[in-house]
Amino acid sequence: MNINIVGCGKVGYTLVEQLGGENHNITVIDTNEEKVNSITDDLDAMGIVGNGVSFQTLSEAGIDHADLLIAVTGSDEQNLLCCVIAKKAGHCKTIARVRNPIYNNEIAFLREELGLAMIINPELSSAAEIARIFQFPSAVKIDTFSKGRIELLHFRVTHDCLLNNYELIHIRTTLKCDVLVCMVTRDNQVLIPRGDFVFREGDVVAIVSTPPKANDFFKKIGIGAGRARTAMIVGGGTIAYYLARRLLEVGIHTKIIDQDPARCEHLSELLPKASIICGDGTDERLLIQEGLENVDAFAALTGLDEENILLSLYAKRTSRAKVVTKINRINFSGVLSDIKLDTISYPRLVTADMIIKYARSMNESLNSNVENLYKLEDGHAEALEFYIKEDSAVTNIPLNRLHIRKNILVCSIVRGGQAIIPSGQDELHVGDYVVVVLTHARLNDIKDIIEG
Repeated sequence: MNINIVGCGKVGYTLVEQLGGENHNITVIDTNEEKVNSITDDLDAMGIVGNGVSFQTLSEAGIDHADLLIAVTGSDEQNLLCCVIAKKAGHCKTIARVRNPIYNNEIAFLREELGLAMIINPELSSAAEIARIFQFPSAVKIDTFSKGRIELLHFRVTHDCLLNNYELIHIRTTLKCDVLVCMVTRDNQVLIPRGDFVFREGDVVAIVSTPPKANDFFKKIGIGAGRARTAMIVGGGTIAYYLARRLLEVGIHTKIIDQDPARCEHLSELLPKASIICGDGTDERLLIQEGLENVDAFAALTGLDEENILLSLYAKRTSRAKVVTKINRINFSGVLSDIKLDTISYPRLVTADMIIKYARSMNESLNSNVENLYKLEDGHAEALEFYIKEDSAVTNIPLNRLHIRKNILVCSIVRGGQAIIPSGQDELHVGDYVVVVLTHARLNDIKDIIEG
C-alpha cells in the first residue's frame, strides 16, 4: 500500500516506524528539511521537503498513486486543506488530525462534507479512554471494537482475588458468570485459554461481557466493581476539559485543580457543574483538603510526566481511587511498568494507534475479507472483525460443533446492531459481524477459523 504522511513530528515518526515495518511504500512531506532527513535516515521512507498543501509538492510525492494520505502537521487547518487537495488530486483515502476544541462539534460535518476517511482529536480520544476506565475501575485497560459496541476489559489477578489458582471452566459452572475470557497475558506471553486453564497471581486477563454482567463478575471474584461516583483531576488542560465533560454527563461529581487563575476561570464558564479549584495540585495539604482520601477516581493530567507520576503514586498511597497517569514521553515504558501505576494514558500514541489500526484494516480489506484489524498486547495478539456475506462451513452450526483451530476464539457477534457474547450453543449467521481473537495464526476469511 502506498502511504503519504504530511508532518514529520513525533506522531509522523511513529507512523513511519510502525507502518514502514509492514512493507508499505511511505513518503513523508514536511517543510523542515532536518526533520525529513531524520526520518529518512533512520527509517524506510522516501522524503520530500515542501508544503503538503501544495499540489506541486503532493504530485512530487506521488499522490496520484497513493492509497492513503495522513496529515499530522501542527496546524488543524493545514491538515484539513491538505486532505481536500489530496482527494481532488489523487482520489485516495485521507486522515486529518484536528485538535482545536472549537471544531469538536463539527467533526462529523467536516468529515462528511470534505470526504475524509477519518478525523482524529487525540485529546478527545484520550479523555474518552480515561472516562471508560473510570466507569470500569476494575479494568487496567479497555479495548473497543465494532464501533464501540464491544469492549474488551483487561484486569490483573491479585493475590486475594478469587481467580488466583482458579480453573477457567468454573467461571460459568460454579460462579454462574456470563463472561467470556478471551486471552491471558502471563510473563510477556499472550495465551488463548481453554477450559482447564488455571489463573495465577499477576496474570492480566481480558474478558468480553456486558457492563452489568461484568460488574457482577468483578464482585464475585473480589476485585471491586461499580463505576466511580467522584473524580479528581489535577491539571486543567484540554484533556481535563474533555474528561470532566464526559464524567459530568454520566453523573460523576468532578473536581479539577489547576494553578492558572485564567484557566480556572475559563473552565468554570465551560463546566459550570464541575468544582474548579485554583491551586497547586502538587501540594499534599491541598489534595487532602479537597478530599483526595475519599475520591473514587484520580487523573494526573499536568504537563509534566514527573509530576504526574509522583501525584499518581501519592494518590495510590493515600486513597483507594482508580488512578490514571498521563505520560507524554514514551521512551521509558519499561521503567514505568516496574513502578506499577494503575493505568497510563499516552495521548501522543492515541493518534498513531488509531491511524495504524485504520491503515492495517484498509490493507487487510484489500487482500482478504477482514473488515477491521486490531493489534492487542503490543502486537502479540490480534482481533479481526469479519462480515459474513454468505452461508459457508461456519454458518448455522453451533460453535461447540465447529472444529476451531488452536489459539483462535470467537469473542463476539454483532447481529442487528446488538452485541452477543457467544457461548458454545450460538451460531454464526449471514449478516453478522464477528470478532475473532487469535495468536500465532493468520486468517484471510472467517472460514479459516476451522481446521482443515
